[in-house]
Amino acid sequence: MSAGTADASPLAGRVVLVAGAAGGLGREVSLACARAGATMVLLGRKVPKLNRVHDAIDAQGGQALLYPLDLEGATPDDYAELAQRIEGEFGRLDGLVHCAASFPGLTPLEQTDPAMFARNVHVNLTARWWLTQACLPLLRRAADGAVVFAVDAPARTGTAYWGGYGIVQPAVESLVAMLHAETAASPLRVSGLCPGPMRTPLRARAYAEEAAAAARDPAPYAEACVTLLSAAGGAWRGQVWSPRV
Repeated sequence: MSAGTADASPLAGRVVLVAGAAGGLGREVSLACARAGATMVLLGRKVPKLNRVHDAIDAQGGQALLYPLDLEGATPDDYAELAQRIEGEFGRLDGLVHCAASFPGLTPLEQTDPAMFARNVHVNLTARWWLTQACLPLLRRAADGAVVFAVDAPARTGTAYWGGYGIVQPAVESLVAMLHAETAASPLRVSGLCPGPMRTPLRARAYAEEAAAAARDPAPYAEACVTLLSAAGGAWRGQVWSPRV
C-alpha cells in the first residue's frame, strides 16, 4: 500500500494534535495533515518555530492553533489542562501524533550526564504516555480516533552510544502493542510509524558528516502518517509501519 490515499482530504473535519510540531518530522506531519483537511493543534516548546509552522499552514489555506509546552517539565495536570482546552475550543480530538524527541548526540553510556539520560527517557517515553493518557477520553469519543507514535528503528538505535533515546525505542513499540490490546474493542486505532533515515536535525546530531543523499526528506513519511490517521490506517492497527517511500 502506498503512503498516500485516494481521497484528497482524508482528514477533513478532524482535529489533530501533533507533539513536536516544529521538529523535522513534526513540521512535515503538521503540514501534510493540514493539506489533508485537518485542523491542527501544534504542540512544542519553541514559540518562534511553532509560529513558522503555523504561518506555513495558513499560507496553504489550513487552520492551526499553537500550544507552547515544554514536555520535559510538563506534569500530568498540564496535559489534562491541554485536553480540556482542546475540548473547549473544538469539542473533539480525532488524532494525536507523537513526533517530539530528545537526543543530544551519540555518547557512551558511561559518560552520559545523569540528568540528560533522565530527560531522554522522560521526553521520549513517559511524556508521550502522559499526553496520550490525558487525551484518551477525547480520542475514544471520536468516531475514528487514532494515535500514532513515531519510532526510530530499534535495530539501529539499540547499538552503541545512543543512550536513553535508543533504550526507549523498543519500549515505544511495546506501548503501541499494549495500548492497542487494551483498546482493541473500541474504534480507537493505535499504531507506530518507523521512518527510514531522514534529513532532520536529530539525525544530523548522530551523523554530522553524512552525505545528504544518504537520508530522505521527511515529507513522504509525513504522508504515511496521514494514512495512519485516516480510515485507511486500519491495516496497521496495533503495528509499527515502516513505509517504503
